[in-house]
Amino acid sequence: MSKTMIEVSDVTMRFRMNNDKIMSLKEFVTTAIRGKLNYNVFTALDHVSFDVQKGETLGLIGHNGAGKSTMLKVISGILKPTEGSVKTCGNIVPMLELGSGFDFDLTGRENVFLNGAILGYSEEFLNAKYDEIVEFSELGHFIEMPIRNYSSGMLARLAFSVASVVNPEILIVDEILSVGDANFQEKSHRRMLELMGGGTTVLFVSHNLAQIREMCNRVVWLEHGQVKMYGPAEEVCNAYA
Repeated sequence: MSKTMIEVSDVTMRFRMNNDKIMSLKEFVTTAIRGKLNYNVFTALDHVSFDVQKGETLGLIGHNGAGKSTMLKVISGILKPTEGSVKTCGNIVPMLELGSGFDFDLTGRENVFLNGAILGYSEEFLNAKYDEIVEFSELGHFIEMPIRNYSSGMLARLAFSVASVVNPEILIVDEILSVGDANFQEKSHRRMLELMGGGTTVLFVSHNLAQIREMCNRVVWLEHGQVKMYGPAEEVCNAYA
């Protein structure tokens, strides 16, 4: 019997957005004291439910603003849902906003250890895997340079190399396979397939339906924060296309 690794139950996520054109902190404070602050409520996710089984790759599709990235952040624990709950089983490696844990004043080498620590890897583990990470990233001697000098492609390659060096139980991926040049995209694609073949449970967001069809078992189609369709990958992709 398969094991449920991610269970999303009736998740709603609302954000309060200030509707006033307030230009200064002083103006904000005086307006707040007078009780005159004007808010709009934006519902990013609206009663969303689905599950992901052990070893399964679940795709998330939908147009920009459909709620995909918000859903990934809720599952990763970055955001707490307004209503509903998310249960996860096992360690999660979220590949969201690659390199968001980097310090641009530090070198690539130093950021391997910083970013690795943020992802929960021990220093001992990172020391053992360091050469493998650098080799995969193809950064060569640039690893000793401050990353403020890196191109966005170099940053993405380093972040992917750190994040994918382990075999996590749950991998959360947001458009990761579009990083770097064509050769690196192909290499990261192969690495993803290795992780999936090794029993890792994957939640995968992409605008590339060919990738979704190839890599996913089931798909959730989000539309304006709601589940429009949920089922076998081919079926949902055909309806979406």
